[in-house]
Amino acid sequence: MTAIKHALQRDIFTPNDERLLSIVNVCKAGKKKKNCFLCATVTTERPVQVNVVKVKKSDKGDFYKRQIAWALRDLAVVDAKDAIKENPEFDLHFEKIYKWVASSTAEKNAFISCIWKLNQRYLRKKIDFVNVSSQLLEESVPSGENQSVTGGDEETVDEYQELNAREEQDIEIMMEGCEYAISNAEAFAEKLSRELQVLDGANIQSIMASEKQVNILMKLLDEALKEVDQIELKLSSYEEMLQSVKEQMDQISESNHLIHLSNTNNVKLLSEIEFLVNHMDLAKGHIKALQEGDLASSRGIEACTNAADALLQCMNVALRPGHDMLYAVKQQQQRFGDLREQFARRLASHLNNVFVQQGHDQSSTLAQHSIELTLPNHHPFHRDLLRYAKLMEWLKSTDYGKYEGLTKNYMDYLSRLYEREIKDFFEVAKIKMTGTTKESKKFGLHGSSGKLTGSTSSLNKLSVQSSGSRRSQSSSLLDMGNMSASDLDVADRTKFDKIFEQVLSELEPLCLAEQDFISKFFKLQQHQNIPGTMTETEELDGGMLSRQYSSGVLPSISSEKDMIRQMMIKIFRCIEPELNNLIALGDKIDSFNSLYMLVKMSHHVWTAQNVDPASFLSTTLGNVLVTVKRNFDKCISNQIRQMEEVKISKKSKVGILPFVAEFEEFAGLAESIFKNAERRGDLDKAYIKLIRGVFVNVEKVANESQKTPRDVVMMENFHHIFATLSRLKISCLEAEKKEAKQKYTDHLQSYVIYSLGQPLEKLNHFFEGVEARVAQGIREEEVSYQLAFNKQELRKVIKEYPGKEVKKGLDNLYKKVDKHLCEEENLLQVVWHSMQDEFIRQYKHFEGLIARCYPGSGVTMEFTIQDILDYCSSIAQSH
Repeated sequence: MTAIKHALQRDIFTPNDERLLSIVNVCKAGKKKKNCFLCATVTTERPVQVNVVKVKKSDKGDFYKRQIAWALRDLAVVDAKDAIKENPEFDLHFEKIYKWVASSTAEKNAFISCIWKLNQRYLRKKIDFVNVSSQLLEESVPSGENQSVTGGDEETVDEYQELNAREEQDIEIMMEGCEYAISNAEAFAEKLSRELQVLDGANIQSIMASEKQVNILMKLLDEALKEVDQIELKLSSYEEMLQSVKEQMDQISESNHLIHLSNTNNVKLLSEIEFLVNHMDLAKGHIKALQEGDLASSRGIEACTNAADALLQCMNVALRPGHDMLYAVKQQQQRFGDLREQFARRLASHLNNVFVQQGHDQSSTLAQHSIELTLPNHHPFHRDLLRYAKLMEWLKSTDYGKYEGLTKNYMDYLSRLYEREIKDFFEVAKIKMTGTTKESKKFGLHGSSGKLTGSTSSLNKLSVQSSGSRRSQSSSLLDMGNMSASDLDVADRTKFDKIFEQVLSELEPLCLAEQDFISKFFKLQQHQNIPGTMTETEELDGGMLSRQYSSGVLPSISSEKDMIRQMMIKIFRCIEPELNNLIALGDKIDSFNSLYMLVKMSHHVWTAQNVDPASFLSTTLGNVLVTVKRNFDKCISNQIRQMEEVKISKKSKVGILPFVAEFEEFAGLAESIFKNAERRGDLDKAYIKLIRGVFVNVEKVANESQKTPRDVVMMENFHHIFATLSRLKISCLEAEKKEAKQKYTDHLQSYVIYSLGQPLEKLNHFFEGVEARVAQGIREEEVSYQLAFNKQELRKVIKEYPGKEVKKGLDNLYKKVDKHLCEEENLLQVVWHSMQDEFIRQYKHFEGLIARCYPGSGVTMEFTIQDILDYCSSIAQSH
């Protein structure tokens, strides 16, 4: 190992000015054994750098090469794996962990000990030595007396110092002057001693010669001290003179400080006075505008608005500490308060007069709208009042009591005005719906107020009398007002639809314009509410609101949005009852009008909710929509009840039942009305209820029918239902359409089979007996040997049905079928053709039984299939 160490020092480290202190032969843990050396080195130049170098033998030759080097300062942890047992493994933690296995534990311990010493000598940094024997570290720590012993490797660092170039040059010069130094060292040492003695003597003589110079120097110092004393005396006199000057300057400085302090105070005082004057001084023009300004002209309103804003700024100025204790400030604040009170009172009085005048002016325009179905336009009034919007905002922030009083007065005046306008408007709408004022009395209208006569009980009574169909509704109206049924046609319903749409179209912009005006004039913010939520104030009914306003107390509101809604409820409190009265009238005129109203109202509610789900218009129309939906449901229930109450005549044939025709009328009307409507789902639910009621009651009437066979009633009515559903193509009734077709087909077949049993009755009975014998186990060819079914009996039965008799029987059957069937459905030829096919099928069946049970007998029917076809054709043509 020593030879390797010297070789590495010579070949690798000396060229790099490094010294090798310790070496250990290692290989990487867990891998193929590839030996290398870890070397601890230091540089020969200052400052000393300590490295750990990995050296590996070259693959190409017998020399070593430097592979990688780590600075010792980058070493974080030395892990010896086991401090007690001998273990050659150890880890060095640089930027990553390197795991090594030493060739021997002694080499590992020596290397770790060297690392410890180098760390203590050069770095003084905290390197963690883990699982290292404490004894090994203690041995490595140098102590006072035996430091030279224990620090063996450390002292070796300084034992050998190479000469530098200058030292080498000096030694060479000295050696050249003393060539005999090597051969006679004693003579050389003696010569050096003599030269040293000469130098010592020269030094002593030089010191003795310098004593005279010292004495001279001491004399000079004494003279200098005397000069210093004289200078100090002069300085003392100067200091006494400067002391009086200092006192005078101190007095001047103090005077200047007082002057500066006074000036600073004056500046601050001026600043405070300027602040108060600038912020609490109201111009004379503003004062005059507040006291005498014209609130009727645009220029006067603008001047008053500017003056009010200036007053508000003066009153809201943020005073600095102590300002409020000044008498002038208190006096100015009192003056501002008086001005505010005086102007607020004058403004409130003027606006109240404007509200009253608006009611009178608007009333004069009602006459021209009494004929046309339009509502008066309030835009000019709103435009004039919006000039005062900023003043209202000022009043709201300065005197909320007067602002609240103006709000209440506005609601009181405008609610009365709108009530007159809206009632007259609905009066015109009702007159247009019923035709004339005279006719309107027949529907429960009286005078010009447009109110429905009687109480709610009378409405309920009339609604009970009204029917879900046009026919029953017509008879009810005929009893009430001698009105002909022809008046209730599609044109009347279209007219009602247009009038109802115009009513809603007039109300919508009126409410939206008023709500927008209230928001702008009274400075209330409109916020979108979350759909599907409702506050407690929204659930207040009209009666409670009326009591609150009549007592002069504004309802408790949680936000400005609620205040807008409450004001709208107060102003337009008559809209909802008037709409309900109009809906009740439309339902009286024709219960089918509820379809038109449901579609129109749903559309307007949907539009209003898209704008603001919590607005007055959206809430009111939503409440009215509930009433319309109830009327619609009542119309459907009435139709179902009428189906159940239908009584048929025992003396006449049934035909198409009234409620089947009424369902067709209802479905056709509903499809035209609900095309592209928002509430299609309500109609689909109504369809399901109605069609199930039709199905159930058709079967019920068919079972009760005495004049017309049950199969005919079922066949004709379900054929009519199937044709109606096929024509209208109602998607939600596809299953019912298939069911109607199946019922129609089944009962047509049943009726045909039942009817055909009569023309060849004896022949039918005979062959039924033959089939019964075969069913009992008798072979078909042996049936002719039965006494009751022999060939003679067969011929006897066949002779009873010659072609003439068959034709006569078919003719009687045709007449009977003609009596059973109704003309409206036109199913006679369909039924007759089915009977012809069924008759031919029976004929072929009889022929087959004869061929199988009576083979070779030569017995045949006395008419052929061609004869049957000719008989049926001639009978159909003759009728």
